[in-house]
Amino acid sequence: MRADRLLSILLLLQVQRRITAGELAKRLEVSERTIHRDMDALSGAGVPVFAERGNGGGWSLMEAYRTNLTGLNHSEIQTLFLTKPPQLLSDLGLHQASEGALIKLLAALPSISRRDAESARQRIHIDTAGWRNSLEDVSALPLLQEAIWQEREIRFVYARADCEPAGRIVDPLGLVAKGSVWYLVAAQENAPRTYRVSRIRELRMTDRHANRPADFDLAAYWKQSAVEFKASLPRFYAKIGISPVVQRSMAYLGRASRVENSGPPDVDGWRTLDMRFDTEDEACQFALSFGREAEVLDPESLRSKVAAGAQGILDRYARKSGHGA
Repeated sequence: MRADRLLSILLLLQVQRRITAGELAKRLEVSERTIHRDMDALSGAGVPVFAERGNGGGWSLMEAYRTNLTGLNHSEIQTLFLTKPPQLLSDLGLHQASEGALIKLLAALPSISRRDAESARQRIHIDTAGWRNSLEDVSALPLLQEAIWQEREIRFVYARADCEPAGRIVDPLGLVAKGSVWYLVAAQENAPRTYRVSRIRELRMTDRHANRPADFDLAAYWKQSAVEFKASLPRFYAKIGISPVVQRSMAYLGRASRVENSGPPDVDGWRTLDMRFDTEDEACQFALSFGREAEVLDPESLRSKVAAGAQGILDRYARKSGHGA
């Protein structure tokens, strides 16, 4: 494992010429102390690595030093040749280019490695689309890509679901695919924000150069943004008893993800679940949808609301029956 890491450090230094210990540690998922030990090991092996102190410093290789140790191991070859999400590549106009690159790489591999690559492609297929995903309007993607590559300011009208469409002037920073949905990350008034591509209208690129922060990390921003978004979602907790009938159907209905905790079955096979919903109304609809096969145990306000809803259903059916008689 350490040998692979030392080779990765060597190749990263060769490509980037200068990189900090912190960046290497983050990239290779180890501590900075481990990176410093690795640098001592490389130096002891005769590799001319050296550290530059101060602002803009980092680890570097002597200018003339090069290595051709670029052989791929078994796992790396399999990773490269796993099928990439075809719809996302098509959205970006890169599906044919991706196939062409893989064909060239395949032809350059030794025959034994070629078999590993073909084996990976035939045995693992990745499909990021959900079963019920509706098609998103991604017609803005080509111009967004161009603006990102050229680092140009863009203007558009953003049509949010909860308010009137409004104009935006932003500096594009990158594109992110979440499942099969595309998002634009762009800076507005020097603050990164996220925009759903399918809600972008009247897009145009200006002649003004976009301001991209030198230290902006798209992956790190998205990770933190996702954490903050999940934390901001509304939450309503309830304790609900469910029968064996409901237990068998919950995973199929996609509701198992709402379960925070599941108690052991009682003598009749019923389980008590601690469940998380967005609102009390959503929890009420869940309980009512299973009729007598589910019972709200807590909170009392939800229990009363479900009971009132059930009584309302009985009253409605009673009126219909009386009318028909």
